[in-house]
Amino acid sequence: MATPSSRKPTRVEREAERRKAILRAAVEVFSRKGFHGCRIADVAREAGVAYGLVYHYFKNKDELLESVFSSGWANFLARVQAELGRDTHLTARIRSVVHVAFEAYRRDPRGVKVLILEVGRSPAGGAVNRGSAFTQVVALAAQMFADAQGRGELAAHLDPTLCATMLFGAIEMGLTTFVLGLMDKKDEAAIDRARDQVAETILNGLTGARASVAEAPTWTEKSGTRSKVARRD
Repeated sequence: MATPSSRKPTRVEREAERRKAILRAAVEVFSRKGFHGCRIADVAREAGVAYGLVYHYFKNKDELLESVFSSGWANFLARVQAELGRDTHLTARIRSVVHVAFEAYRRDPRGVKVLILEVGRSPAGGAVNRGSAFTQVVALAAQMFADAQGRGELAAHLDPTLCATMLFGAIEMGLTTFVLGLMDKKDEAAIDRARDQVAETILNGLTGARASVAEAPTWTEKSGTRSKVARRD
């Protein structure tokens, strides 16, 4: 009787492993050369497979990018859902979501680079249904903020959806500092500091002010200059 270690992989398992290897190779190549700067042949060479085999699994480069996104985003979304589902205070949930994002970068910096630059900000990303994916995670976070308002953990005047988009916007820009080389991606302490600063900024704001909407100053234009006037509702 064959032992688990000596069992030969099935055809389905071999197919899955080849596809996975091609996706990993695509991440490496997209990260180095960018979507427009690479060819299918580059991906095949990186994966160590025949050129035609890539087309066996993916009809073109657009579909390859979409599959890279779907795979990476699905893993991130699953981790975020797990954290949002925890029965903890809003502060702990926010810190956990930020932690998940920065740990994803720590584990796979090239993959996160592709998601941010090639999918999120490049015209090449038009081949990916990124709007639907982002809407899904924002909706989950918005519910988290709405629930927190119901428990009195968040001011009632704040819009949950805007809070959610600000959370993920801050996370993305925090990671972008490493993706673009503005901060040293090899500096583990810098990654930790960035993670904590993003969380603190969302939780406390840049100034730490806790003014209500009625107390918050508003800006008006007068004679081409800006003047700060108190808002009175």
